[in-house]
Amino acid sequence: MTDHTPVSPKDAASLLVLRPAADTQVLMGMRGSGHKFMPNRLVFPGGAVDDADHTAPIARPMPEHVQARIARSAPGSLAHAIGVAAARELEEETGLTLGQPPALHGFAYLCRAITPPRSPIRFDARFLIVDAAHVSGTLAGSGELENLRWIGVEEVLATDIPYPTRGVLILLRQWLTQTPEQRAAQVLVPTYRIKGWDPE
Repeated sequence: MTDHTPVSPKDAASLLVLRPAADTQVLMGMRGSGHKFMPNRLVFPGGAVDDADHTAPIARPMPEHVQARIARSAPGSLAHAIGVAAARELEEETGLTLGQPPALHGFAYLCRAITPPRSPIRFDARFLIVDAAHVSGTLAGSGELENLRWIGVEEVLATDIPYPTRGVLILLRQWLTQTPEQRAAQVLVPTYRIKGWDPE
């Protein structure tokens, strides 16, 4: 086994776009085989935070409680950048938009996942939620995600998906049972590290 110096994780954002159905649907796509990170896997739209995201304009900010929860692990302008990155990646990868500039007021914050230190490619990803009623456009995207589609949460959980993705969907299933008041009252954030999920 070859030892390597641990790589610092890049800040990233993923967006779970939800559509009402008997089995709530979430927008997902397949990473192509040429991707170095999670090839041939169903994923949510998302990607790394860009430097420009820190100062990019927005039409409406995230709710205060959402911004505050993200800011617990994202100092300075990073919380803003994470929201912008989620909106930008959604449009780049799926063709759906939250507007130009994007309106982030429909965002909720679900969880955070950090790629283990042994991985040569690492991300510190925050998983946000938005209802499909807040987005517009036609599914197309850049081709980075293949076979984009709406798929039921329980249907995805019945397939072979990576452990972190499964954990995100299980947390989403719990979140769907909560009232808006319960969601707004949450402070700690379920966070995935080497040993699994813990509130932080």
